Amino acid sequence: MSVKEKTEYGDFQTPDNLAAMAVSLIKKSFPYPSVIVEPTCGTGNFIKAAMSVFSCNTKYYGFDINRKYIDNLKKLTINDNCLIELSDFFKKDWELFFSGLKQEKILVIGNPPWITNSALSALNSTNLPDKSNFQNQVGFAAKTGKANFDIAEWILIKIIESLKNKNACVAMLCKTATARKILKYLWNTNAKIYDSSLHFFDAKKYFDVSVDACLFITHIGESVITKNAVVYSDLNFENKISILGTYASELIADIDDYKKYQYIEGVEYYKWRSGIKHDASRVMELSYEKGCFINGFGKKARIEEEYIYPLLKSSDIGNGRLNPKKYVILTQKKVGDDTSYIKQNAPKVWAYLEEYADILNNRKSIIYNKRPKFSIFGIGNYSFSPWKVAISGLYKSVKFSVVGNCSNKPIMLDDTCYFIPCYSEDEAYFTEKLLNSEICQKFLKSLIFFDAKRPITVEILKRVDLKKLAEHFHEKEKAVTYLAQANISTTGQFQIVFENI
Repeated sequence: MSVKEKTEYGDFQTPDNLAAMAVSLIKKSFPYPSVIVEPTCGTGNFIKAAMSVFSCNTKYYGFDINRKYIDNLKKLTINDNCLIELSDFFKKDWELFFSGLKQEKILVIGNPPWITNSALSALNSTNLPDKSNFQNQVGFAAKTGKANFDIAEWILIKIIESLKNKNACVAMLCKTATARKILKYLWNTNAKIYDSSLHFFDAKKYFDVSVDACLFITHIGESVITKNAVVYSDLNFENKISILGTYASELIADIDDYKKYQYIEGVEYYKWRSGIKHDASRVMELSYEKGCFINGFGKKARIEEEYIYPLLKSSDIGNGRLNPKKYVILTQKKVGDDTSYIKQNAPKVWAYLEEYADILNNRKSIIYNKRPKFSIFGIGNYSFSPWKVAISGLYKSVKFSVVGNCSNKPIMLDDTCYFIPCYSEDEAYFTEKLLNSEICQKFLKSLIFFDAKRPITVEILKRVDLKKLAEHFHEKEKAVTYLAQANISTTGQFQIVFENI
């Protein structure tokens, strides 16, 4: 099988020892199935592991699109209670199949493909569900990555929805992020699931992929719906990490801590900003060596320093390195600024940008379309604030840092950082103290999924109400001073923070 075919059909077979551990755990959750189904069975390692654990009277069904695997599995499974069949998951009527299993306790197990629908489309694959707007995304989300989904996500939801009104358990290996998406969808549609759990395992060890993965287990059929899932650190029911849940239809990483510290959620007094986005680091980012600015190609950039600003990247903020070693070229003071004036005001900068015009003109993001030449984003008056309170969006450390000036210029941040602009050192340290407080840290951590590509987002940060934090720490006077003017650069108006002190 070629690499393309292996990828297209999710042909990454579950190792025997992992299948055995997973099945042993599943038995603790659903001990007496009368029917076991593996809908994408491959070489059948889950079925074989189940046969060694469950009753000899249990009926087994294995389905797969690969004829070679099905033929080999038929030879190995001599059990009269085992039906192995060549079948395309996306063409099979699963609701009809399960409806034919009368009064059975059904266990569905396996390891469906971890690839996304967009990745399969890029391979010109036909191994896809019917084209549809899965989960009914609307508007821009339907056209972008938010409408993209793992094939495993589609398969699991299809199986669970086809099992409605059955006494069943579904237990499958998948990406942790996929399991969360499935739960959110099922909870928001009031699917009859209960006793859900996620059990982490080392995907690098077993599949040589660097992704957070879990054994996802949920039960179906009870009249009582439970909208939470216990998260465990391993393939066991002992080492609990947290309880995943929902609040106002949104997923919460640790529902217990969220409820405990929810009282600091509220108004976004400061508007959180992201740093400079240019998508051409080898051109736009410079280092300073032996009295010269050097770009990412190792070439000297002899340009007017008026357009060069000190830069801290996400890795700097995440690791507490607050003394800039990098610099960034700023072609605009705010988004949409005309850039043609650079040619007259800074001819060396313009000549430098023209030298790399092929790279800058071919940046992939559509945000540069129909924009002034050499445009950047994440730029505005807030970028030039003399102080900032910043955090990396990529790191697992929820640590806020005060960032000031370097060489009499405000320090810029890259677009994977978020910050609050401040206009005095005292304001910055006051804000940083509130955000790094134990209460705020625990509240934020209750919302953050640390396995996400960008764990910390603006949507999470803006839920912190600095007024409520200030009240908790008896800092009303400073809060009135700083929070009242927090957004004046954006709105031109002062905010009413406290009715009285």
